[in-house]
Amino acid sequence: MTQHAPLIIDIAGLSLSAADKRRLKHPLVGGLILFARNWQDRSQLSALCSAIKKIRKDLLICVDHEGGRVQRFKTDGFTHLPPMRALGELWLQDGKQRPGMRATDAATACGYVLGAELRACGVDLSFTPVLDLDFGESSVIGDRSFQRDPRVVTLLAKSLMHGLALSGMANCGKHFPGHGFVKADSHTDIPVDRRGLNAILADDAAPYGWLSTTLSSVMPAHVIYPRVDARSAGFSPKWLGDILRGRLGFTGAVFSDDLSMAGARLIDGQAVSYTQAAVAALQAGCDMVLLCNQSVDGGQAVDELIAGVTEVQLKGQWQALDASESRRLALLPQMPAMAWDDLMVSPAYMRALDLVP
Repeated sequence: MTQHAPLIIDIAGLSLSAADKRRLKHPLVGGLILFARNWQDRSQLSALCSAIKKIRKDLLICVDHEGGRVQRFKTDGFTHLPPMRALGELWLQDGKQRPGMRATDAATACGYVLGAELRACGVDLSFTPVLDLDFGESSVIGDRSFQRDPRVVTLLAKSLMHGLALSGMANCGKHFPGHGFVKADSHTDIPVDRRGLNAILADDAAPYGWLSTTLSSVMPAHVIYPRVDARSAGFSPKWLGDILRGRLGFTGAVFSDDLSMAGARLIDGQAVSYTQAAVAALQAGCDMVLLCNQSVDGGQAVDELIAGVTEVQLKGQWQALDASESRRLALLPQMPAMAWDDLMVSPAYMRALDLVP
């Protein structure tokens, strides 16, 4: 069996500390997620990504960089991308005579600019697009959503993912099966969606089925759907195995959402450690698990997670599948990135900039 590296961790600063290097060398660590605190300018970001790849070329460098209020790098030449709602509004402006004509091209342009700029600095993957529907209820989703109509969300997301692919970047649809219907924020609470499975599949989860061959990866929601399962989607074999992979036919990688969020700290009504949450997510069908913002105070929680999952694996309580490591490696870019200065004068990039709303 191939050794699988399921842990996605973070780092505290602008460069790698000795502790960061030690953690990133661990065989169970498969990558890291960057935040605004890891950004000073393009030169620093490029040097940081280069240093990470010198430790292990297979480490997956990730970031939440969607556009709008969720964009980690905004200065030193990075394009200020619009929230995805702007693309949904552009769709409506196109009208019945030419539905989506400008909006789909603009979505592709946004995906290309997003991916190309990140890749020019050494970042491998952005956790985008958001596939949640805009019910007007969720403040944490809000304008991160393209629109309320799952058909429009699907077409705009597919266009954006096409742009990402043109830049050489994979994608991640989130938050399966849907976070837009509930008001509570899973960062600070445990949202509960009391609709039945058929209603969710016909509406919120529909884009995941329609995009099953286009999505590179998926991130489930820390939301409980009690009429389907007592566990939230990210800890549910029913949601991840039976429904996402079985019923909807998804074959790519599955990331947990951040295990430090409140929605991940209770399972079956019981408070759990980061290790227990990670193992529950892996056993439910996640290929990789994220632990974010735990390195800033010395990283004790990160070390405990690495040690805990190592112990669980040695005891045989979690056994990785060969497919999980293959799915992780498939998210790494498969073509060279364009250098920043070359990108700035590229006709494709300049045309894309003209189309970004």
